[in-house]
Amino acid sequence: MRTKFEVGNVTIHRIVEQEGPFFEALQFFPKLTKELLDENRSWLQPKFIGPKDELMLCIQSYIVKTPHHTIMIDSCVGNHKPRPTRPFWNMMNSDRYEKNLAASGYGVGDIDFVMCTHLHTDHVGWNTRLDNGRWVPTFPKARYVFADRELDYWTTRHRDDPAACPWITDSVLPIVAANRVDIVKSAYAFNDLMTLIPTPGHTIDHYSVHVGKEGADAVITGDMIHSPLQARYPELGMMSDYDSAIAGVSRRQLFGRFCDTSTLMCTAHFPSPSSARVVRWKDSFDFVDA
Repeated sequence: MRTKFEVGNVTIHRIVEQEGPFFEALQFFPKLTKELLDENRSWLQPKFIGPKDELMLCIQSYIVKTPHHTIMIDSCVGNHKPRPTRPFWNMMNSDRYEKNLAASGYGVGDIDFVMCTHLHTDHVGWNTRLDNGRWVPTFPKARYVFADRELDYWTTRHRDDPAACPWITDSVLPIVAANRVDIVKSAYAFNDLMTLIPTPGHTIDHYSVHVGKEGADAVITGDMIHSPLQARYPELGMMSDYDSAIAGVSRRQLFGRFCDTSTLMCTAHFPSPSSARVVRWKDSFDFVDA
C-alpha cells in the first residue's frame, strides 16, 4: 500500500486510520439511481464498491513535509469519542492510527500545524485526546487552522443543539479554549508552497489544499469528493452535504482548473492508494493512475 509521495521538494504521507466497506452507495448518494450505478458497476467493482454495493472508503490524514514545516491535513475520527449515530466510529479504541503515524517517521510532537479542511467528525477527531477525563490537544506544539465561516457555523450550531454535533464538544471547542486556533479565510495563502482553495458545498466553508508549485504540485481535496463517481457526475451530492448544488460547482471548478495536468489529487476517502490525476471525460472528469 503506497503511503508516501514526492512532489517537488515536498513529501506527502498518508496516515490511514480505517479502510473498508462503510455506507451503502444508494444511501450515501441520495440521487444516485440503481440504473446509473449499474451503468458504472464494471469499473467501480471491486475497488470502489463492494459486493453488496457498499462504498469502499479510506479514513486518513495527510502529512505534508515542506522545507519549513510539518503539516497534518485532517485528523480522522480519534479514540474514545462518543459517536452513537456511527457504530463503526463510536468509542473507537484502536492503535492503528498512532502506529501508522509512527511508521511514517513522525510523532505528535513533530506536527507544526493541523489544517482541518472542514469540521466534520471524521476530520477533527485526533485534534484532541483524552487525558485524565479532559480533552486536550493531541499535537502539543501545533496550531490548528480552521476556516472562519466554518468555525462560526459549527460553534453556532453547537450552541443551539450540542447533541447534534458532539464532535464539536470534544474535538473543536477544546482547541479553541486552549487558544491554539488560527482562524483564516478559506482562500488563505499559508506560504509559497501551500495555499487553501475554497471548495464549499459539502460544508459551508470547506477548503482544499494546494501543495507545491506548478509542474510539481498536489491538491489535497478533503471531502469535496468522496468517490470517482462524483468526477464523472459532479452534480451527484452525498447525504451529509450542506449544499450539494454548490458542491457540484466546486468540483467542476477545481477539476476544470487541474484536469489534464500533472497535478496529483490526494483524496480523503478513495481507497488506497487514494491519489490519482484528473482528466477530461465527456463533459465532466475522470481519475487515472498517477
